[in-house]
Amino acid sequence: MATEGEKGQVKLLGATLSPFVVRVRIALALKGIDYEFIQESMHPKSELLVKSNPVHKKIPVLIHNGKPVCESMIIVQYIEEAWGNKAPNLMPEDPYDRAIARFWAAFVDDKLFPCLRGVFTGQGEQLQKAVEDSVTNFLLIEEALRTNHCFAGKAYFGGDQIGLIDIALGGLSAFIKGLEKATDSVLIDPEKMPLLSAWMDRFFKSDGVKEVMPDVAKQAEFISTRRASMISPPTAN
Repeated sequence: MATEGEKGQVKLLGATLSPFVVRVRIALALKGIDYEFIQESMHPKSELLVKSNPVHKKIPVLIHNGKPVCESMIIVQYIEEAWGNKAPNLMPEDPYDRAIARFWAAFVDDKLFPCLRGVFTGQGEQLQKAVEDSVTNFLLIEEALRTNHCFAGKAYFGGDQIGLIDIALGGLSAFIKGLEKATDSVLIDPEKMPLLSAWMDRFFKSDGVKEVMPDVAKQAEFISTRRASMISPPTAN
């Protein structure tokens, strides 16, 4: 449970549909940390956001005792270290397992998400290429779930409990499902990726996750609206 007065000490600047903000909200929920959620419209960006994250001016930003922490996975690891006495442990204790967790969390951000961004923005052949690249990366994750000793046969990447990789990938779950609906694409095929598909369904229903996970229909509607706004209207000949 949250300590007395904790809500005043912890603030989160974000937006409910942002998959990166969802990561942080999951970590806070799993740790039982009470906080004030400050919804950012981003248009315009608030003075507090610009002051708290002057380099990137992006969400999420966690403010703890007046000190801002930026970038979603840095925030998640900060939460684990700042509230290390609160269960569950989001990082493995073994140094090698911890390195593996960081590797796959980085894989999600450095390799997978750029492909998903391509699905979000792409049209025609560009969209198809981004879908294919995304599927290739999801297949690598499926293979890791099948063969890596850290994950194989376990409920989550973190073992019996949700851990760093689960949050890194799982925070994108509603976004991924929304992309599939909005673009009429299949990114995670249950027949080709049974382990990953089952993991995502299990993650979606987990305590601490289901309470903060965006509604997939709303996510798909948001994505469709944004995609439509990217298409330039035809010009007169």
